[in-house]
Amino acid sequence: MKSTTDTITSGTLYIISTPIGNLEDITLRALRLLKEVDYICAEDTRVTGRLLAHYEIKKKMISYHSYNERQRIPRILQTLKEGQQVALVSDAGTPGISDPAHRLVQEAIREKIPVVPIPGPTAAIAALVASGLPTNRFVFEGFLPRKKGRQTRLKQICEENGTIIIYESAVRIQKTIEDIVKFCGNRYIVICRELTKHYEEFIRGYAEEILKNLSSRTLKGEIVLLVAGKDFKSSKDETEKLDE
Repeated sequence: MKSTTDTITSGTLYIISTPIGNLEDITLRALRLLKEVDYICAEDTRVTGRLLAHYEIKKKMISYHSYNERQRIPRILQTLKEGQQVALVSDAGTPGISDPAHRLVQEAIREKIPVVPIPGPTAAIAALVASGLPTNRFVFEGFLPRKKGRQTRLKQICEENGTIIIYESAVRIQKTIEDIVKFCGNRYIVICRELTKHYEEFIRGYAEEILKNLSSRTLKGEIVLLVAGKDFKSSKDETEKLDE
């Protein structure tokens, strides 16, 4: 049975979560709405096109990303005001998490256009629940600044009591862990790589130990880095259990 928010209404923006790797990780509700809307706003139309092709969905797409959002937002809002139904998706996961989707959502709300979230995969939460680190309190940092403000952000992170979640690229992960050691000390960390994909991997241990291991290998793929909070306490036996 459909809820009131499931029924297509005039000029609604649907925020639809999509798989972060495994194409089977998408809800029936998301698939139905992707078929029913008039347009799909996609971060990369090629990536979204592969998902749509997999489920035999043919739909008009509008490219929407950080480089064209200023030009695209007025067009998308006008489309919604004309009564068209629009779905907003990112390349992977939930739109608005470390991507420009939130700006479109803000403008839609300002124009009193209904915004409906369609829940689904999020790499940050998937990594957290499988990490073995405390889940009762956590901080999502997204991507750290590469240069300006990086040290300030790292110092702030070090004071957090909850588990810290960071998105990082494979080419910068070693430098980021080195910075964690420099500013936060030898924290317990978990590297979550290629979540839901064929080469999914979890690397657990203390930062200095993991840095030694990384010196003899090169990580590839998309990475979520989790850092234990300031007050995280674990005996050697407990951390060994996490590593098993």
